Amino acid sequence: MLEDLSAHVLDIAENSIMADSTVVRIEIMEEISADRLTFSVEDNGKGMTEDFISKVTDPFTTTRTTRRVGMGLPFLKQSAELCGGDLDISSQPGRGTKTTATFRMSSIDRPPLGDIPATIMALIMGSPQVHWIYRHKTDYGEFTLDTDEIIEALDGDREMLRSAEIGLWLKEHVKENLDSIKWEGSPHSASYGEKGQALQ
Repeated sequence: MLEDLSAHVLDIAENSIMADSTVVRIEIMEEISADRLTFSVEDNGKGMTEDFISKVTDPFTTTRTTRRVGMGLPFLKQSAELCGGDLDISSQPGRGTKTTATFRMSSIDRPPLGDIPATIMALIMGSPQVHWIYRHKTDYGEFTLDTDEIIEALDGDREMLRSAEIGLWLKEHVKENLDSIKWEGSPHSASYGEKGQALQ
């Protein structure tokens, strides 16, 4: 079972990569004022049929021809519903998939956000050919990372995203920006420690 939400983000985004996506958009919204935490992963990959979507949260459903579906989605759905939220999957064959999970932020059962900086770093370094767009919004600010802008700063060298130096910079860049848009006084918002460990 995946223990935190960053692991679910990683799992779903890896599905997007395996579905031959060229663009993947990850959005996380921490709305303390609305007592809601939402994250979504949207891609332009192979997509899924309505029939497969209806089965995709079944832990025994899988396919070798379109995309890998592990145990993550069924557990994510269960976790979201336990926290007064929901899991929504919208997809069309050939047009991509969007997976959105919502949680009541103050729920005692809500999983911690987890190590988002390391997750974003791992996805970008592992698949530099993908155009990654990561947006994180709280009641106190917003941060967006777009790999096309980073590649432009690297003189168009996309493979530089695989380098350890750029990877460490990415992780620290994300961590610093997330720290700048969280409210220290909130008992529910994510907090990133030295190792990127997010606390409830």
